Amino acid sequence: MNRKQKLSVLVILSVFFFKAHAFQKSDKLEVYPVDDEIRQSMHNPAYTVKVRTPGGKWQDVFTYKVRVDLDDPQEASLAYFDFEGTVEVSVTGNTGKIEDVAIRPFSCDISHKQKKNTITFTLDQPRKLSVEFNGDRFHNLHLFANGMETSGPDPSDPDVIYFGPGIHTPGDDPAKIYRIPENKTVYIAGGAVVRTTFVASDASNVKLMGRGIIDGGKYGLKIHNTDRVSIKDLIFMNIRSYTVFGGNSNHIHIDNIKSISSDRYSDGIDLMSCNEVNISNVFLRNSDDCLAFYGHRWDYYGGAKNYNITNAVLWADVAHPVFIGIHGNPAEVDTLQNFSFRDIDILEHDEDSRIFQGCMAINSGDNTLVKEVSFEDIRVEDFEEGQLFNLRIVKNGAFNKVPGRGIEDISFKNIHYDGKNGTPSVIEGFDADRRVRNVSFENVIINGEKLMEGSQHIKILGHTDRIEFH
Repeated sequence: MNRKQKLSVLVILSVFFFKAHAFQKSDKLEVYPVDDEIRQSMHNPAYTVKVRTPGGKWQDVFTYKVRVDLDDPQEASLAYFDFEGTVEVSVTGNTGKIEDVAIRPFSCDISHKQKKNTITFTLDQPRKLSVEFNGDRFHNLHLFANGMETSGPDPSDPDVIYFGPGIHTPGDDPAKIYRIPENKTVYIAGGAVVRTTFVASDASNVKLMGRGIIDGGKYGLKIHNTDRVSIKDLIFMNIRSYTVFGGNSNHIHIDNIKSISSDRYSDGIDLMSCNEVNISNVFLRNSDDCLAFYGHRWDYYGGAKNYNITNAVLWADVAHPVFIGIHGNPAEVDTLQNFSFRDIDILEHDEDSRIFQGCMAINSGDNTLVKEVSFEDIRVEDFEEGQLFNLRIVKNGAFNKVPGRGIEDISFKNIHYDGKNGTPSVIEGFDADRRVRNVSFENVIINGEKLMEGSQHIKILGHTDRIEFH
């Protein structure tokens, strides 16, 4: 190679390395400080959490106390921060010797190092994790490592309602309900705690977002007869009923919210007669159904269609991780159709009653027809008590006047369950006219064994057609 050729090679390499450096993201970290009132009233000292960029200075992350589990209420912990690039995490357990460590979901495949009562690990992408010492899932650390915020609103914008760091108790009536006006954005900053029930009613273009916490309201957000609703990035904890309660509303977008609740009927996201729904990147630990989608119930009328749920972590301390269809309108006949669930980790399902079991449950009641539902790339960890699948046409005396019309065109693909506590799944129609039809299982793996016809892991009872295994 002559001198001119060598110079050309050096120029090309220089350009390549310059571009590589230019596109490489630098490590960034945002830890939100808390004021004295939060520190004195909401701190859980069970864990000490620190974070840093690689080789940088350790920063303390505040740990909140949060209630979990309706059956046996306990006090767990919660911590959150934002980062970009790579972050190192240190978690110290302050309540006893650590003999066993689990960082879930296991699909994240996070390795750690341990020195006495402290573990350290590295993250290179946003994660929603449960850190558990000595097998304890009820005094665990919920760790929410968000990506950096890139498009927060301007607090001085007249269309922005801003809650800065500290505790806030807004509300325009004794029930502490805060009604979000049309075309407004409510922003809750990191380090803020807002205690109220937000309501979007008879409105359009409503946004509820931020890196802070909504704590202790009856609902997190109630959506009534509203179009174009966005809920993003917030943490909801200790909500007494549904975290997100929607009825007769359309174009609902939910992204990167985290919900932890322990009260009776404290579902995660419950939507009734809603359409055009996108839910992504959520963590829901609830003491009732994590995701529940219906047609008619109470004051809401009509079917439901076009739901897309992706990249979720679901933890049902009571009832179902996913539940579709039990409610409806016997007089008008509702149809629920086109639901897609994809890339989901299920960390718990604990339900004593057989009629309310199923990690993925479709129960058609009150003349409802449920069709075109797909589950793909679902990872289910060992759970306390329940079934993997439950597809039944029902007349449940607590809810239904008549049975459902049918369940049809349901697919399960790339489902993996590893555990010992699951009981056989159930598929069952109601009579000759109210049937479960066209259900396919493709690459469903239970404890390393592919689910096939005749398997001990599933019971196919009466009034079904074309249940196929691949």
